[in-house]
Amino acid sequence: MPGTKLAVTDSSEDVAGEIPIAWISRFAPRGRLPGMNSNSWASSPVVRRVMRANTSRDTAPERAVRRLVHAAGLRYRVDARPEPSLRRRADLVFTRARVAVFVDGCFWHGCPAHYSPPGTNSGYWAAKITANAERDAETTALLRDAGWTVLRGWEHEPAHDLAARVIHAVRARNGARA
Repeated sequence: MPGTKLAVTDSSEDVAGEIPIAWISRFAPRGRLPGMNSNSWASSPVVRRVMRANTSRDTAPERAVRRLVHAAGLRYRVDARPEPSLRRRADLVFTRARVAVFVDGCFWHGCPAHYSPPGTNSGYWAAKITANAERDAETTALLRDAGWTVLRGWEHEPAHDLAARVIHAVRARNGARA
C-alpha cells in the first residue's frame, strides 16, 4: 500500500524510526532491510561507526594547512577537481598557478612511517591501502603530465612545513606566469 511504513531499528547506530516501504524497495539492497549488517565490511558495530565517522575533507591537518596558506594571502579551492576530466579531488587547488595539494592520512594512504595494518580483515585492508597508494601515484602522474605541480603531505607532517612548501610553489608558479 502506498504510504505504508515499517518500523526499523538499526542497532549499529541506535537509531529507530519509521521508513516508508517505497524507500526500502527502491534503495535497500535486495534481500536486506536497513539495519541488517550481516554482510558488512566492518568487523564490529563499533568499527563500523568509527569508519563511517571518518571524513574525506576538512580534516584537522587540512584545516591547519589551509589556515596558514590563507593567512599568507593565497586563495584556493577546497576539495576540488584540478582537471574536470579527472575524477579525483585535491584538498587544495590553486587553479591559476596550477598547483594541487593533497594532505594524505597515514592509515588510508599507507604512510611508511606510521601505517600499521589492522588485525582483523587484514586481507581486505591490505588490498584497499595498496589500491589507494597506486591511485595516488597515478593521480600525481596524470596531473604532472597535464602541467600541474602536485604537492603531497602526510597528516603527521607539521602544518607549517607543508604550508611553506605550498606558498613557495604557488608563488613560484605565479611568478613564472607573469
